[in-house]
Amino acid sequence: MPMTPKILTLETGASIAYHQSPGVGPGVVFLCGFMSDMTGSKAIWLEEFCIQRGQAFLRFDYQGHGASSGNFADGDVGVWAADAIAAIEKLTSGAQILIGSSMGGWIMLKTALAMPERMAGLIGIAAAPDFTEDLLCAELSAAQMGEIQTHGLTRIASDYDDDYVITKALLEEGRKHLVLRSEIALDCPVRLIHGLEDNSVPWETALKIQERLRSTDVEVILVKNGDHRLSERQDLDRLGRTLDALIDQGKKSSSRTEA
Repeated sequence: MPMTPKILTLETGASIAYHQSPGVGPGVVFLCGFMSDMTGSKAIWLEEFCIQRGQAFLRFDYQGHGASSGNFADGDVGVWAADAIAAIEKLTSGAQILIGSSMGGWIMLKTALAMPERMAGLIGIAAAPDFTEDLLCAELSAAQMGEIQTHGLTRIASDYDDDYVITKALLEEGRKHLVLRSEIALDCPVRLIHGLEDNSVPWETALKIQERLRSTDVEVILVKNGDHRLSERQDLDRLGRTLDALIDQGKKSSSRTEA
C-alpha cells in the first residue's frame, strides 16, 4: 500500500509533497520531468537502491505535479526550480547528488547553480535544459502559437499518458532561465546519460551541456537503442552503477577535505 507523502509548506503557502528516507551522505535527490511526478519508475527504483545502500534519498513533486498543491498550468521552470531549491534547503543537509530526468535535468542545473557548495555530483537522464526555447518553439505550429496567444495555452500530443499542456507563461518564463547560452559555472562531477533513440530530446543535447559546463569532470554516456525514459532494467542497472561511482567519488573527496 503506497505511503502517504509528507508535506513541506512553503512561505507562499504552497504545499510540496515528498518522500524521504534517512541514510548517510552524500544524499541523493531525484528531480522529475515535465508533467511527471515522484511515483515514476525511476524515482521508486532509486529510492529502493538508496535504502539498500544506506544512502539518504529525497523525491518530491513540484507545484502542480502529483500530490503537491497548485495547478500545472500556473507553473513554469522558475517556479519548479524554486521548489527544488526550497526542498533541498529545508529537507536535506550536507552534500547532495542530484539526478534530473528530462526537464528535471534543467531543474538540476538551475538548482546546482543556486547552491554549488552543496553539490557532490549531478546525473542527467535525457536532460532537457532550455527545452521550451530549443524544442517547443520549433515544434509548435502557427495555429498552436496562435492558440497560446489567444487562450494562454495549447495542448500537444504525448507519447505517454496525457497530452502536454504548453502555456504562454511556460514559454515566456523559460527564456529567463536558459542555461545553454553561456558557461554553466559548475565544477562538480557530472554524468549525462542519453538514449540514441530518444524521440523527445535529441541526444546531441547532452553534448551541448558538456560543452557549456565549466567542470572538467564530465562524462556523456550514449545508449544505443535507448529511448527517452531509459527505464528498462538495463537502464536502471546503468544508472545504479553511475550513481555508485559518484557516491564513492564524493566520499573520497570528502575524506581528503577533512584530512
